[in-house]
Formats: sequence, C-alpha cells, structure tokens
Amino acid sequence: MSEIAHASADFSRRDFFVTLAATSAAASASALLRADLPQDAAAAATQSADPAAGIAPSTIAEAEKLAGITFTDAERAQIAKTIGEHIESFKARAAFGPLDNQLAPAQVFRVLLPGEEPRVRASAVAESFSRKMKDAPESDADLDFASVEQLSLWMQFRKVTSRRLVERSLARLKKANATLFNVITLVEEQALREADARDEEMRMGKPRGPLHGIPYGLKDLFDTAGIKTTWGAEPWRDRVAKTDATVVMRLRNAGAVCVAKTAVGALAYGDIWFGGTCKNPWNPTQGSSGSSAGSAASVAAGCVPFAIGTETLGSIVSPSTVCGTTGLRPTFGRVPRDGAMALCWSWDKVGPITRHAIDTGIVLAAINGGNNLDASSVSVPFAAPRLPNARGMKLAYDPAWFEGPFASHKDALDAARACGATLVERKVTPPADPGILAMSLMAEAAAAFEDMTRTNADDQLSWQADEAWPNSFRRTWFVPAIEVVQVERLRRVFMQWMRTVLEGVDALILPPYAGGMLVVTNATGHPTLCLRGGFSKPNAPRSITLIGHPFDEGALIGMGAALEAQLGVSENRPEMPWM
Repeated sequence: MSEIAHASADFSRRDFFVTLAATSAAASASALLRADLPQDAAAAATQSADPAAGIAPSTIAEAEKLAGITFTDAERAQIAKTIGEHIESFKARAAFGPLDNQLAPAQVFRVLLPGEEPRVRASAVAESFSRKMKDAPESDADLDFASVEQLSLWMQFRKVTSRRLVERSLARLKKANATLFNVITLVEEQALREADARDEEMRMGKPRGPLHGIPYGLKDLFDTAGIKTTWGAEPWRDRVAKTDATVVMRLRNAGAVCVAKTAVGALAYGDIWFGGTCKNPWNPTQGSSGSSAGSAASVAAGCVPFAIGTETLGSIVSPSTVCGTTGLRPTFGRVPRDGAMALCWSWDKVGPITRHAIDTGIVLAAINGGNNLDASSVSVPFAAPRLPNARGMKLAYDPAWFEGPFASHKDALDAARACGATLVERKVTPPADPGILAMSLMAEAAAAFEDMTRTNADDQLSWQADEAWPNSFRRTWFVPAIEVVQVERLRRVFMQWMRTVLEGVDALILPPYAGGMLVVTNATGHPTLCLRGGFSKPNAPRSITLIGHPFDEGALIGMGAALEAQLGVSENRPEMPWM
C-alpha cells in the first residue's frame, strides 16, 4: 500500500494521522510504561531516535483539515514537539502483536437503558393450525418450498425422513450453485450421517423438537469443526476451524442438519466473494445483495427451508428484500456470536432467514440465550409464536415513509388494518442525521481487521471499489478517537429517542430503508422483521419491515404472520428454468 510522505520520507501521512487519533491518555500511558521498564531498558528507550522526527507544525496544520479543528501556530509547535509520546504508545501497543478476531473490547454494549426491563410475552403453542397444511408431500417438489413448520409436522407423523430432505436439499444446492454462486462449501458426508442419526432417533421416539431432521444453510462466517470457514475472503479461503460456533452446536442439539456453508460477501459486506457474485434467484442477472447473500438466495431458491445470517448494517434485511425472503434481525445480544467472524463487536447480530414469519420464531427459539463466550450476549426468555396475531396490536408509522419511491408499500398499511391492528400516525424525526452513527461501526471494523490493512493482505480481496472494505478500512485510520467517542455518546441519544418513538405502540411499520431507520435500529440494537410485502415487477419482490421493542420479537413474528396471510404473496415462487 502506497504511503505519502510529508516532511520526511521516513514518516508517512498515514502514520501521522494514526498519532492524531490518540487522546492525551495515551501519552500518560506511555510515560507509565517507561516508568515500569527495567532501568537499562528505560535508558535505551530514552536514547532511541525521536519517534516524532519529521513531524513539523506544518504537518499538524495539514492534519487539522481532516480532523475538522484549527490550532494556533504556537499550539501546532507544541503538539509537534510532544506528539512522539503518542507514537511510542502506538508502537508499544502494536508490539503486542495481532489480536484474535474473537477478542472483544472491554466496553460492552447493552440495548436496554438503565432501569428498562425487557418485554417478555407468553406465547401459547398452537394445538391446531389456522394455516392450510398438507397431510403429506405429494412429490419431491412439495418439499422444496414447504415451511419449516410444515416439514416438522411431516417429520413428526413419519411422512418424510431427514435423509430424504437432506438428499433433496444437497441436490438442489449443487444445481443452483452453477447459476447463483450461493454455496462456498457443501457439507455432504456429515449432513447425510447426521440425517441418518436423526431418523434413527425419530424411530426410537426421541425427537429433539420442531427442527428435528430439518436441513439448513449456514452463512460462512460461523466456525464448523473440520470444515472450511472462509469469511468469503481470499486471505481466509483455506481456513479450517477446530471447533463449532455456539449457534452451530445449538442447532445440532435442536436436530437441524447443516447442509452448506452459504456464500457471504467478503468479510460480511455485499454479495461478492472469492468465488464470484452471489445471484438473486428471481433475477440471476442481479446480485442477491448481502452480506447474508447465499443464505437468502438458497432459501428463496427452495434449496433449504431456513438459513442463518448475520447483520451489522442491513446484511439480513437487504438480501431478504432483494430475494423476497423473511429475515429476522433479533435484538442485539439475544443470540451469542462466539465462533462467528466479528466485524463490529457492538453492532453484529445473528438471525434466521426463512420463507415464512412463523418459521423465524422456531429457529430463534433454538439459538436464543447468552453464554460466557460472548460478553455482549444476554439470556432473555423467548417463546416462539405459532399463530398469526394482529388484533389489539398498535403499529406506528410516519406517512412520509410511504411517499415517493415507497408509495407502493401503502398496501401493507391496509393489510395491517384488515387483520385487526390499530395504526397510529406519528411524525418520526431523528435527533440527527442517522448516517453519522456508522462511524462507530467503521472504527470497530477497521480495528477488527487492522492486521489485514497493515500487511497489505487487503489487496487480495476481489472487491476493491471506493466503497469496499480495503479503502474503507484504510481511510478510517484517519478518524480522530474523539470523533468515535462523541458518536458513541450520540448513539445513546438515539437509544433514548427510540424509546419515545415506540412509546404507546407495539411496533413500527415501514419500508425497509425508509427514514434512516435501518441505520438507527442497527446502532440501537432494536429487533426488526423483514417480510415480503408484494412485487414491484413479477421478478422483483419488495419487503415491509416491522421494528419492535428490545427483546419483543414475539410481537413482530405474530404480527408478521398476520400480514403475510393478509397480503397473500408469500407462496409466490421464482421462475427458475435453470433448476
């Protein structure tokens, strides 16, 4: 990676702005570090070359243009004279060596504000289903687009075996991958062994639950013991984990069978991975969006009944919108992320992608709950709704959200009223431009992949556009630490504001990208359900989203199921002559 020298060829522009990002606390830490050294080492440190050599007051003046601040000539001279202490501190920290991706910062983000309690709703399990269910599959084609709930009933009544489901899923994944590039690693032998084991358990009368024997796709960010976990990125394409992520273990304990590691945009951004661009089954000339690209495409194409995705800033909602799937982004902290690639420790979330709203709850119930390996995870009870539920629900919306390019989404408002919800109109004005919150994400992401930037391994990534990770990480080195702290303080302002937005209602209803709420709720950690709301064109599904109170996913799922039934578009399938 090229570096632009200023006063000295020995000191790069990038190196200098790293120093600018430090706070005065770093200087104090540097002094303490020297005080703790043995006497001879301290002397050597004192006698070493001036780490700030080449930094002149004019360098500080240029740096001010990026930092957005102005100093006097006298102040610039003083900074230039003393900035070496910051540099020493940076070098001491870097000398520790690369940090493991799983090592989270000491600060832990919490969704709930002080004194706030999570909403925990009881949910009765349905003894009978209001939705039409087939007694048995009439053909293999019936299996391809059946819901998790339907497949579970067929398994329960011995109408289908896990072996049959898994074989069908593997065959479709192989065929689809030639067009969609939706699979990174097919998990064939292990999946068939697990399917046979689940069938034997069923014969013995020992079902594990509603996911027993059900195949699924796993975004290739999650560690799977002995199977490649590549993060979709060239530097890690041969990476093999030694252990399973907690989500993987929980799904196996629930009886689900992993059949594929699905395509992920490199390092959880976009739909471009080292094998190509993951495509949209509705329109294979178009990317599937990302970064849970392969998970959404595989579900939409009828290759798996559900898949696991992650979201930091739209990575479940965006591909679900493009591919017409149903994605649930749970409350931050509800699902542990250990064993999953960390992009942004205080923003990353894990959730299911399905074809039906009720199925998201079935999957979430299996992976819910904190553990000691993810410091941000929490244990809050969750009962999966099994019936649509809209009556008595209050949904707030801003009319401005349904204007212009989103005007066609108004049919979702009519559907909500028709299924018994009360709509509350309110003006929703964020306290500031939501886009500023992304600086929090970028700072953590650049830190997570510092070593890739330092070693120039980022040059190996296929996607090198201005907006791609390599350039984004590099330029984030020039963000002052003060800006990051101030954005985190504003993040709390948005958290407090969200409580007022949701006051007196159960959820918000809106198009997925309206009002900057996608950024806001990813930063605040609020749960979101994204489901198919209709079609802009026959091969272009569109979505509607519901945003709820922290840990109140049950309300979103019940309401989503009611909307799904009222809108009547969830059963539409993409035309796939290549399948």
